[in-house]
Amino acid sequence: MTNNSVTIVDYGMGNICSVVSAFNYLGCDALVVSDPDLVASADTLVLPGVGSFRKAMTSLREQELDLALEHAILNRGRKILGICLGMQLLGERGLEDGETHGLGLIPAVVERFSIDEVRGSKIPHVGFNSVNVPPGSRLMAGLPAEADFYFVHSYRMLPDGVPGLAANCVYGVEFLAAYEHANIFATQFHPEKSQSNGLLLLKNFIECA
Repeated sequence: MTNNSVTIVDYGMGNICSVVSAFNYLGCDALVVSDPDLVASADTLVLPGVGSFRKAMTSLREQELDLALEHAILNRGRKILGICLGMQLLGERGLEDGETHGLGLIPAVVERFSIDEVRGSKIPHVGFNSVNVPPGSRLMAGLPAEADFYFVHSYRMLPDGVPGLAANCVYGVEFLAAYEHANIFATQFHPEKSQSNGLLLLKNFIECA
């Protein structure tokens, strides 16, 4: 357990309660903030989210939270964990409801699963699925080579050409399930809903230097 704190960015589209509960369970103070000054000065950031990529980016920009995140992450070198839509927002651009530029921290495009990709499976991808754990991962340290996590999503990023460590999952096509590079961490799955595996991942994130 840890006594550290995290700052959870509230831009009106987050699955905030379950994320707060998970960090609190780990003995961590979870501060939910929408003030860009507090986001810009935070040391450990979490960007959750559910819903539309376009609406989420619009909300972040209207509240100047995009600039606050950029300052904290790029200028101050503070770490961030994007969860589900929060991970997608870290991408270059998303194609949900039209093309929209993201925060540009992960060089990948967010696209919807195609019918051909999922090979007859349902969209959205819902439920527990196995994720490979890349050697040397700080975020997934202590987990077996294959670990189950809980997913709910229709859009995905592909791992091709992405720098850093990629943990992949297969849902017809291999997609980017988790990502880490320097101070940027992200999961397409919901660690806060992934039982012991998810709690260990969140604990690892808190303790990452």
